[in-house]
Amino acid sequence: MFSETIELRGHIIDSLILPKVLDEILSRGANFKISEVKIGERRTDQSFARIDVSAATGEALDDLMRRLRQHGAEVAEKANADMAAAPADGIFPADFYVTTNRQTFVRIDGKEHEVQCPMMDSAIAFDRTKQEAHTMKFGDVRKGTQIVVGHRGVRVVPVQRATSGTDVFGFLNTTLSAERPKAAIIREAAREFEAAREAGGKIVLVAGASVVHTGAAEYVEQLINWGYVNLLVAGNAFAVYDIESVLFGTALGVNLERGALADGGHENHLRAINMVRCAGGIARAVERGTLTAGIMHACVKKGADFVLTGSIRDDGPLPEVVTDSLQAQRLIRAKIEGASLALLLGTMVHSFAVANMLPATVKILVVDINSTSVAKLTDQQTFQALGLVTDLEPFLRELVSCLRTLRNKKQ
Repeated sequence: MFSETIELRGHIIDSLILPKVLDEILSRGANFKISEVKIGERRTDQSFARIDVSAATGEALDDLMRRLRQHGAEVAEKANADMAAAPADGIFPADFYVTTNRQTFVRIDGKEHEVQCPMMDSAIAFDRTKQEAHTMKFGDVRKGTQIVVGHRGVRVVPVQRATSGTDVFGFLNTTLSAERPKAAIIREAAREFEAAREAGGKIVLVAGASVVHTGAAEYVEQLINWGYVNLLVAGNAFAVYDIESVLFGTALGVNLERGALADGGHENHLRAINMVRCAGGIARAVERGTLTAGIMHACVKKGADFVLTGSIRDDGPLPEVVTDSLQAQRLIRAKIEGASLALLLGTMVHSFAVANMLPATVKILVVDINSTSVAKLTDQQTFQALGLVTDLEPFLRELVSCLRTLRNKKQ
């Protein structure tokens, strides 16, 4: 038998870390012996466990240890991480360490370095000159880049449930179906938005074209004007429909007030694109008075940053749209750094893209009428994601109403 001793620290009982670790060991056909355990006496106290883990082969033990590290297990005997040079541009060395979005540390030459920009499905690169570890995607790796391989010397800090019991994300951590009442949850979410704004945190909004189609654009515009959105991530269609609705009162030719096709309305989205392109971009259209309202207008006026990405289906696209997907990915990664709260509205593709780049410490609120989308986006998160299955318009209307109440109380 091959064995290793691991240690767990933190709120390992109420955050279900200890049960998950033991279940992982048993499900892999391995054995364990808890040699030491100390349970916190009070709610805020941390706990500790030392566990001897054994498996039939060295390969099985290595695979198990790799999985246990994702739950925050630390090997009792500290070791340096192994590294190998990338064999070519865009290729990681074999057995490279695959990251999660949790806070991660790597031990190099006896010293731990926190991995910068933690995100899912990446590798860990180490710059010896800067003595800095950071995540890296395939498109950014260059031949000779030093990449962490194996699992030795890597420490992952698990996200733990809030001990206060007042955090709606940590307390609930689930998906609310369309049938369940949501008013109380939206009120708590509004408090999270207000707290993030007051603390100077970065609030990220990821939005799909359905925001405009459902008539909810005015509420998003209000959130931006009040300072509850610092970064907007969306596609070309979202911006085009928002601008078309302001200029012509339609979205993809549908009259938003009557919900019916407008005469010649199918031309409006192309005319909207052309007007913005003639102006030289969205910001220039606002400066020239061509665009006088709407979500994109609010972003320009209030200084809210935005990233618009392209797809093969796009008309136009608008001048600001980043059509290179890898360049868009890099741009989003750079701009979401420091985010504290993310609101994902009605777009599976963009929501997955951003959620996979966010550290596990960022609180995520997912709202979509598609229950499958919500479940997929929240299931991969731990204690920091809340999903609501509902139409966007009533959710945003209620959120704005709750925020208005909070703002009025402070005046």
